[in-house]
Amino acid sequence: MPKQGARRAGAEKKNLSCKRAKLEATCPSLMAFDHPERVFESLISPIKQDEFFKEYWEQKPLVLQRNDPSVALYYRSLFQLTDLKDLVKQGLHYGRDINVCRSVNGRKKVFNKDGRVSYEQLKKDFDLKKATIQFHQPQRFKDELWRIQEKLECYFGSLVGSNVYMTPAGSQGLPPHYDDVEVFILQLEGEKHWRLYQPTVRLAQEYNMEPEEKIGLPTHDFLLKPGDLLYFPRGTIHQADTPPGASHSTHVTISTYQNNSWRDFLLDVVPGLVLDTAKENVEFRKSIPRRLFMTVDLSDSSRQLSGLLRCLADRLENSSKLRSSDMKKDFIMNRLPPFLETSSDSLVPGGALPDIDSTIRLRFKDYIVITLEPEQDLLDGGQKEMVFVYHSLTNKRQNHMMGDDDVNDEVLQEPHGLRFSVSHLNALKQIWNCDAVRVKELNLTSDAERENLAVSLWSECLIEVI
Repeated sequence: MPKQGARRAGAEKKNLSCKRAKLEATCPSLMAFDHPERVFESLISPIKQDEFFKEYWEQKPLVLQRNDPSVALYYRSLFQLTDLKDLVKQGLHYGRDINVCRSVNGRKKVFNKDGRVSYEQLKKDFDLKKATIQFHQPQRFKDELWRIQEKLECYFGSLVGSNVYMTPAGSQGLPPHYDDVEVFILQLEGEKHWRLYQPTVRLAQEYNMEPEEKIGLPTHDFLLKPGDLLYFPRGTIHQADTPPGASHSTHVTISTYQNNSWRDFLLDVVPGLVLDTAKENVEFRKSIPRRLFMTVDLSDSSRQLSGLLRCLADRLENSSKLRSSDMKKDFIMNRLPPFLETSSDSLVPGGALPDIDSTIRLRFKDYIVITLEPEQDLLDGGQKEMVFVYHSLTNKRQNHMMGDDDVNDEVLQEPHGLRFSVSHLNALKQIWNCDAVRVKELNLTSDAERENLAVSLWSECLIEVI
């Protein structure tokens, strides 16, 4: 982030508590931030979590037309069209940060220029060309969206991105399409006319546009006003336009669960499961049949492969360990850092340096993952299993959901954290599963190991002494 942008973001955060206090005086329906579940409850209110996941999640759309001025006022504070002028001064670029587009005869027409965004050009495209302005990942700049999304990442255990769409009256930004994410729409300003259609691919795992003649009649046709919320599952075909009589529409799309299906999890865990099983089961180390790749009838080989897969399933069912490092690492490495309310919550070790008589407890539990991974042994060239404790406490907010091409050179391409021998796993589980624990009671063989573990975690701000 440019220095000017960093100063502005710091000033915005410093004043956030004051702004929220003023809003709370007139907005009793603000998001509740004391726990990730409370954030989600506030988002879907008055629907309860159990009802939402039983009736709607991955199944059908939910439209909440609240007609609540307090919620409308709070939603409007998240992002407004007038915010663009100052945001553009922070050095935004076409394509990376801003897309300018319009749906014309069922096709997406893009008006992006090269290089940095000009506010005057944006305004001209918006007013004269009736183009939609799509602002990518506004949580990088807007503290309240950062605050909401990092809590939702804790709630879902999945990355949560966002885009803001600003569309002038009598215009439509995108043609009918479906997405590969679970979508929550928050209407911030003006009105938006939505049409939803039956999926052609249920729970789709890719983005795709669909021609009007293929999608049939809408299953839902409605108008969203400020304070309203819309949810729909991935694969739901949709299109939206701003009615001619409105001034403009601004909404934020909050999305999650991209590449977070059982398919993706299997692709993550099965390779490690195969490698571990092959170390112990000679059947996995036997050669495939001669000339297998030149054989037309593979029925015999399919039967053999089915047997090996059943063996894997049996091993998985009876195993207490499941190596899932890639998805965990991707999540923890790319998610938002925690939003700290005040400067007193800065990332510094909690309390005094721990010793053997200290009582400790975990900090930032929702921002940490533990994985078992093989590591190259430098002495004998083989591999040994190690425990890694990764965290997102020092992640860079300005890179959130921006992809590998946009990551700055100084940002590490590995998650931040610590490594320990497998003998430390049970002690780490103790710390994770207890409200508080004495260092001397940690499940390790010596006081030196217990104290070293506590100091290592304390130095990374993962525990505090109480």
